[in-house]
Amino acid sequence: MAPSSSITDSPPPSWFTPKRLLIIFCLVNMINYVDRGAIASNGVNGSSRTCDDKGICKSGTGIQGEFELTNFQDGLLSSAFMVGLLLASPIFASLAKSYNPFRLIGVGLSVWTLAVAGCASAFSFWFIAICRMLVGVGEASFISLAAPFIDDNAPVSQKTAWLAMFYMCIPTGIALGYVYGGFVGGHFHWRYAFWGEALLMVPFAVLGFVVKPLQLKGFSPVESKKALTSVDTVSSITDDSEASKLDGRMLVRGDSISADELSKISKSVSIHNILNQLSQFAKDMKVLLVDKVYVVNVLGYIAYNFVIGAYSYWGPKAGYNIYHMKSADMLFGGITIVCGILGTISGGFILDRMTATISNAFILLSGATFLGAIFCFSAFCLRSLYGFIVLFAVGELLVFATQAPVNYVCLHCVKPSLRPLSMAISTVSIHIFGDVPSSPLVGILQDHINNWRYTALSLTSILFLAAGIWFIGVFLRSVDKSNDGSQQVSTTRTKPLLDGNVDESFL
Repeated sequence: MAPSSSITDSPPPSWFTPKRLLIIFCLVNMINYVDRGAIASNGVNGSSRTCDDKGICKSGTGIQGEFELTNFQDGLLSSAFMVGLLLASPIFASLAKSYNPFRLIGVGLSVWTLAVAGCASAFSFWFIAICRMLVGVGEASFISLAAPFIDDNAPVSQKTAWLAMFYMCIPTGIALGYVYGGFVGGHFHWRYAFWGEALLMVPFAVLGFVVKPLQLKGFSPVESKKALTSVDTVSSITDDSEASKLDGRMLVRGDSISADELSKISKSVSIHNILNQLSQFAKDMKVLLVDKVYVVNVLGYIAYNFVIGAYSYWGPKAGYNIYHMKSADMLFGGITIVCGILGTISGGFILDRMTATISNAFILLSGATFLGAIFCFSAFCLRSLYGFIVLFAVGELLVFATQAPVNYVCLHCVKPSLRPLSMAISTVSIHIFGDVPSSPLVGILQDHINNWRYTALSLTSILFLAAGIWFIGVFLRSVDKSNDGSQQVSTTRTKPLLDGNVDESFL
């Protein structure tokens, strides 16, 4: 039996509509970042045990209090999940060339759900740190693969706006996480916050396995990779006219081959396929690393995320100490929700209005970040709480306008088949060089100078560096490669439990 000479894309499953896909992915992204906000909230993260000059001690609260963590350990805890994200993002991006990306998202969300449940039942600092690493593994599949699906299915004139709606869930989710974590941790127990997140994610993890999967542009399906490999390896020795089976051995052209020998051939082919995948991964990485547009975009994103990551984790605690806010979780959550929604959506719509090109995206990135840095820096210089709120809100509005344009560049400066890897390496880079070191480093800086205002000003100044890097991108020669008609990469198609028979009323 020979493989079919032509491979065609399957029609979209009956459950699918572009808007329905966007809603599902936005909800999943929201839950992802609610977890980020919840673990940073005072209600879940808590505070360490303190004693006054008279020797009267106040017991600690939340995770920091229960496990008696220093600020450095507390910062490490926020970054622990990045270890899993770092390792898993390139792996999921590479597996997308061999397995259906939609199914991979289902696998990742399942891991995420179990890991968050593990956080809820943690009995030590190291156990919860390991669970946070596994949360990163689960998030890696979704972050690497969701954006290309949205880019494929969004209307041509609204691609950046749809990406903006998706990435709007980052600041909104973090902000809701502050509020959610503060409420649950304050009225019940910090562990219940994680149990709630796990329950919310379960339906989406199941959905990734039971519905007929979608396909990505640049990745065409075949019936079964295993079957195709088998055909390629033994087709020359299993032709019906020349082969027969006798006493457990294969008789081919007069020579017999045992099952063990056939198994060895299969293993040899498997090793060869793995080596080919590693070789292809190295070639794809080289393409990304020599692309000046991609590198400049990611470098600016790293500097930007260094600041935003530390803001999201230390913001409520800094606000509480600088301005003596009684409800820092609620205030920071409210500001971030409003500014995150308005800023992120505005950035997407503005770029579409400007005509979405890579050059225009860099103009918007550098301009918005520079102005946002000025407002945020000025906010922390003020002594007045109300003045801080106004200036910081405007600064966040401008800073969050970058979310859609920066990811638009990642998706459109590479060929379609490289988009998952492009998103994966971007995600890994901004975390390992951005918010992974920023949280513990800010903790060390604060431990050293013991002044949250100076710490916040030092951190905010890095936004000017991000604006300068993105400004370089305006002058680079850029080509939109999203419609490149190069040969598609084959991926497997697995049989769903609900083979396109989902009720159209779903969602």
